[in-house]
Amino acid sequence: MKLIFAGTPEFAAAALKALLAAGHEIALVLTQPDRPAGRGMKLKPSPVKQVALEHGLRVEQPVSLKTEEAQRMLQEVGAELMVVAAYGLLLPKAVLEIPPRGCLNIHASLLPRWRGAAPIQRAILAGDRETGITIMQMDVGLDTGDMLSIHPLAIAADDTAASLHDKLAACGAEAIVSTLAQLDSLQAQPQPEQGVNYAHKLSKAEAEVDWSLPAATIARAIRAYNPAPGAFTKLDGEPLKLWFAQAIAGAGEPGVVLRADAEGVVVGSGEGLVVISQLQAAGGKRLSARDFAAGRTALAGTRLGG
Repeated sequence: MKLIFAGTPEFAAAALKALLAAGHEIALVLTQPDRPAGRGMKLKPSPVKQVALEHGLRVEQPVSLKTEEAQRMLQEVGAELMVVAAYGLLLPKAVLEIPPRGCLNIHASLLPRWRGAAPIQRAILAGDRETGITIMQMDVGLDTGDMLSIHPLAIAADDTAASLHDKLAACGAEAIVSTLAQLDSLQAQPQPEQGVNYAHKLSKAEAEVDWSLPAATIARAIRAYNPAPGAFTKLDGEPLKLWFAQAIAGAGEPGVVLRADAEGVVVGSGEGLVVISQLQAAGGKRLSARDFAAGRTALAGTRLGG
């Protein structure tokens, strides 16, 4: 098919690669404008733009799709369908109506479980055992369109947002290729009216650990905020980032370190114990619990937090 592809991060780049490998003609790629990145804050192209340029594809980076100029550009391409994956811009009704076969979205949840900006992290935070990819016919609502195909994926007990993102990116790439191959025979189904949740955008403030919560909740939060915004607490008044943790049975005063050894930094909570295995002190590198504890002989008994 002749397609327009709209996407920005690595999640979308995986889908673009898969569509190209499947032989689809990508007539136009839309992606977010280059953003400053790194220590030098130099402008960096999005992962989708990098893939597009490697394949000699036409790339446009409009700041809005609401202008007549942008909509005229999309019309002139003459694509049959638009595929959208984590693009970052709203598609107005006029744009949704341009491709004859509409616009399909690769959404990283089993709709309507998590609509919105952060479905991967919210699924881990909520303790969901399953997530997946929904290929959805886009409408003017926020992730409210009819579903063309559903692709479940189990959430492992040790999944972080980073590892689950990579699994879902691969799943989404396969899902959009298979959906397009069967498009003529698929019947779009309305989303269930029950079970709708909104996956609010993540904030740095919510990533601060509340040690009064149950250990299972804290451990999920630490994994859900890896890699961004990064769960954190305070150690001797300085920020301490926590990158991976699991919950175990036991009792201890919330926020107080019971022990620190090769198995992890073990901290009390409102219910159970949190075993932290990857930490990063302010200005330092990410370390294993063994290496972190080696340089701190008096961790046991220390209280984490405010």
